[in-house]
Amino acid sequence: MLNILWTAFFLVSFAAAAVQCFCFGNGGIWNAMTNQLFSTATDAFQLALNLTGMLCLWLGLLKIAEKSGLTELLAKALRPLFRVIMPDVPENSPAVGSIVMNMAANILGLDNAATPAGLKAMEQLQEHNPRKDTASNAEIMFIVINASSVTVLPISVLMYRHLQGSLNPGAVFVPILLATACSSLAGFLAVAFVQKLKIFNRTVSAYLLGLTGIVGGLCAFFYHLSPDARLKYSETFGCGLILFFIALFLIVGSFKKLNLYETFIDGAKEGFQIAVQIIPYLVAMLTAIAVLRSSGVLDGIVWCFGKIFEHVGIDTGFVPALPTALMKPLSGNGARAMMLEAIQNYGADSFPAFVSSVMQGSTETTLYVIALYFGAVKIAKTRHALPCALFADFVGITASIVFSYLFYEG
Repeated sequence: MLNILWTAFFLVSFAAAAVQCFCFGNGGIWNAMTNQLFSTATDAFQLALNLTGMLCLWLGLLKIAEKSGLTELLAKALRPLFRVIMPDVPENSPAVGSIVMNMAANILGLDNAATPAGLKAMEQLQEHNPRKDTASNAEIMFIVINASSVTVLPISVLMYRHLQGSLNPGAVFVPILLATACSSLAGFLAVAFVQKLKIFNRTVSAYLLGLTGIVGGLCAFFYHLSPDARLKYSETFGCGLILFFIALFLIVGSFKKLNLYETFIDGAKEGFQIAVQIIPYLVAMLTAIAVLRSSGVLDGIVWCFGKIFEHVGIDTGFVPALPTALMKPLSGNGARAMMLEAIQNYGADSFPAFVSSVMQGSTETTLYVIALYFGAVKIAKTRHALPCALFADFVGITASIVFSYLFYEG
């Protein structure tokens, strides 16, 4: 699937450029695409280089958490659930603890901690994978959950809206929380259906009800806060948690009489190795996305959607936000640029900017996540991971539009 998609990006982009050149006289398209191709290849390497520091930091800290028994303690809380959704993973596998850390970091919007924990989880899951070049059921479930994970604190989206002059930057908080919850549930159910997991039982229902209660409670709490308070609470809580977790790891590690410095260095070394390993996968995927974008294909798709919705009588107020929706599964930086463009063109508190912000916070950069995580363990055959993740994206984007109409107050 990934092979077909990657090849199609280049061929479709080439065809679109050829049409623009020979039919509309836009010969400059070739130069623009070539420049974008080369610059993105360099950017992909720079991205991996920048990621190295964060990987070293957080994998070093996670090594302390692992050696001190913290990850095992967290794993115990979710082990009954993982017995159902990842039956091929042994109960005592350290992968469960890493997955829990990754999910917790994603839920709290701590991206810089989520990625290293996720890459560590993939390495540990790969140890239980009998076919090393093919994604296992457990790895696919983890990837899809990761790519559609609930984000409770969308700090970056709120900050961008605040910096762009929004009078109510926190207005998107509840719609984002609800939309990303829909996306995560859709991804989970899609994988469970394909893998024929028996999820309709008391164990899974209890966890789902618990998660629903947490999401509902947070919605109620933040809904009644003032706009300034929403932004303040989100930023303070998120940044405070980062330092809290670091302090917790060190305190528990000291109590267990670990050599904290040497343990940290051992974990940091793993981060450097992973960063080098993922460079080819990032270059391959990001260059294909860059060519697709610079060829004008994405703009053409948005134009077609607008005409279709207009023809069938559907309100087209959300159409200017669709570039964010189309870019989000492909490129995080590209989607962020589309969101900022909508804010600048239509106003920070306009409906297109509102929808675009909710889309930005409610889904993940699916192709980047798949390339990054599978690339880290050298998996080439991703099976049903991509279709299930894209289905979750579709549900998340649709939910973003629906909840934006429900919550927007222009």
